[in-house]
Amino acid sequence: MKSPVDKQIIKRQRKDKRLKVTVTLFGGLVLFTLVLLISHLISQAMPLAMSPSLSEVSSPEFNEAQKSQGLSVLSAGDLMEGQPLLARTEDCRVRMLNLNKAETGFASFHDYIRPCDHSTAVVSEKEQHYIADISGSGQVRVVDVQSIAMTQSPLLTGAEPKALGAGLISFALPEAVWLAQQSWQVYPGERWIVAKVVTDSQTFVRWVNRANPTRIIDFSFSPRAMVLPLPGAALTLTFEKGLLTQQPLDGVANDSLTKESIVWWQSLPKDRTLLTASDNGLLTRWILRNNNGQMTFYPTWTIPFDDYQTPVDVSVHATSDALAILTSASKLVLMNRVTGEVVSATSLEVPRSSLSWYGRRLYLASETGVSIQKVNWLSGVTTWASLFQPQEYEGYQQADTVWQTTSGSDYQETKYSLVPLLIGSLKASVLALMIAIPVAVGAAIYSAYFSEARLRHWLKPALEMLEAVPSVLIGFVAAIWLAPMAERVLFSFGFFLIVVPVILFVAALFQYRIARKFPPVLRRGTELIVLPLLLLALGYVSMQWAPDWIFTLTGVDSLTALSTSSETPIGKTTIVVALALGVAISPTIYSLAEDAISGVPDYLKHASFALGATRLQTLHHVVLKMAMPGILAAIMLGFGRAFGETMIVLMVTGNTPISDWHLLEGLRALTANLAIELPETDVNSVHYQILFFTACILFGFTFVVNTLAELLRQRLRVNARHD
Repeated sequence: MKSPVDKQIIKRQRKDKRLKVTVTLFGGLVLFTLVLLISHLISQAMPLAMSPSLSEVSSPEFNEAQKSQGLSVLSAGDLMEGQPLLARTEDCRVRMLNLNKAETGFASFHDYIRPCDHSTAVVSEKEQHYIADISGSGQVRVVDVQSIAMTQSPLLTGAEPKALGAGLISFALPEAVWLAQQSWQVYPGERWIVAKVVTDSQTFVRWVNRANPTRIIDFSFSPRAMVLPLPGAALTLTFEKGLLTQQPLDGVANDSLTKESIVWWQSLPKDRTLLTASDNGLLTRWILRNNNGQMTFYPTWTIPFDDYQTPVDVSVHATSDALAILTSASKLVLMNRVTGEVVSATSLEVPRSSLSWYGRRLYLASETGVSIQKVNWLSGVTTWASLFQPQEYEGYQQADTVWQTTSGSDYQETKYSLVPLLIGSLKASVLALMIAIPVAVGAAIYSAYFSEARLRHWLKPALEMLEAVPSVLIGFVAAIWLAPMAERVLFSFGFFLIVVPVILFVAALFQYRIARKFPPVLRRGTELIVLPLLLLALGYVSMQWAPDWIFTLTGVDSLTALSTSSETPIGKTTIVVALALGVAISPTIYSLAEDAISGVPDYLKHASFALGATRLQTLHHVVLKMAMPGILAAIMLGFGRAFGETMIVLMVTGNTPISDWHLLEGLRALTANLAIELPETDVNSVHYQILFFTACILFGFTFVVNTLAELLRQRLRVNARHD
């Protein structure tokens, strides 16, 4: 029979076991949640590291009856979304066909009928197709295919038309030029329609304004020259005998020599980027820049392309920097249009003559059918160079690191450089540390080493309570109060930092003499009376009079005159952010540094005093030396918090992603960028995955900093144990 004591022990053991299981369960749940969060971050960013690939969705072909009618593919729209396939028939018609339900063939629904003496072609501009029809006398009609398909196709009836283009545009070519034509082509644009006619004696180019068709501009070039009108850029390019000439609509032609002979060229949508292939297998990208008011093409990257032979057709993705090139070697090459890096090359079983890109689907057309390819891991087009290296973008004068994810329309170059965000986070964090370290470490030294025990018992909790102040409140105060008066505060703060060491040194010289005049009970702690009064007086002088003194001495009217090179308002500069951020991280650094200093064993201090060392010598050679690992750990933890702070940098800065270390420039931090853009981005888009990649960078950085800080703290404990 068990005694009451044994029963009590068994009961206590059962209770301890239940508590152990409960604590273990919740601890494991915390670890599982942490692993789950990290796994989710990595899984969402992982597509950026994958190489793009193609998988065939279907390959519909004309049936035997359609082939017997002599159908040949002219152009393919987004067949999976109901847009038509355009094909030419033997009886001079342009037939519109839909993809049937089985996705193995086509069903016709409308014929565009015209006389056989007319010349017809299908031209495209930014995913929209037009039928260009020229009569025997040179009368040009440009018909929007979308307008016809909306009324005739059972799949698009009632759909809203796209903003680009009217249903019908007409103009005339000179009859003599048209009757002598050997080849022709029409180039549609948002503002201009351009017709090019090649004859034995000339290459004739006519520009017709869409809004005002009576406004016509004609050019005549050599019949031996390669001529490429660019309606989006209002330029006509010609290449002859190694000379590339750019002829604007209004102005003087501009010549630029090329290193290689051009055998193929094609512009990308909006005509701001031009791709050229040379006779020795080099592919070159040209971008449009503003050269003293004149738009001019400049070469950027050149890559060897001889393994794929000559390009046949080019298509770009509407919302990313992905570029697809169909080559004469029956290969489909995917590359980054900005960096020029080839990310994948796929051999095609059947030769194709043209391609178009809609969303994540590529349509590769041949004479008798279309191959529909799905692009897997499209995010893999985003390369390391596009994220971290300067790139040359359309319209920019030089290579730069730019973060710009929003644009007014599709087919804009996406700019996902993370360098401005990293610079913003580092700039704000480092400057905040420069402000917080003297304040926090100085307060820790005083409360842990110089102050009385009773004073420390209420001073330390009071300062640590500042850590509980929400960062959103600090950001609110900084945005409402500090930013508007930043022009005076910055000078005042600078004056305060310069003068305060002198004031403290003078106070230290006379504090002992003043303290001797106080009663013995009040002699200890007189510094808490004298120094705050001096600092308040200095702060008042710094705020009220110092700016005017400095403006008078420097001969400027205000701080704005000193920041003419910066386009950022004074209240949104890095210094203002650092002030608010330094206040936020000071309690964290103070608390940990104070614990490290107060944790130095007393016998070490007493031994130092016994050897004749003064309090300052003991502080310098004993206390700080022993506490330095803990102080460094506190500083690193403060740096980690500053780097991961969101609300302050979000509310105080102008959130301008600028790759500049200038303290009078604005910034955008990684955390603020996530808070701004993540709620509005499309799920699983390239932008979405890059934002998760920045979250991984943020987590990795703070994890490394906190780990190093913890290792330093452990080293402090080991040293204290050995001592």
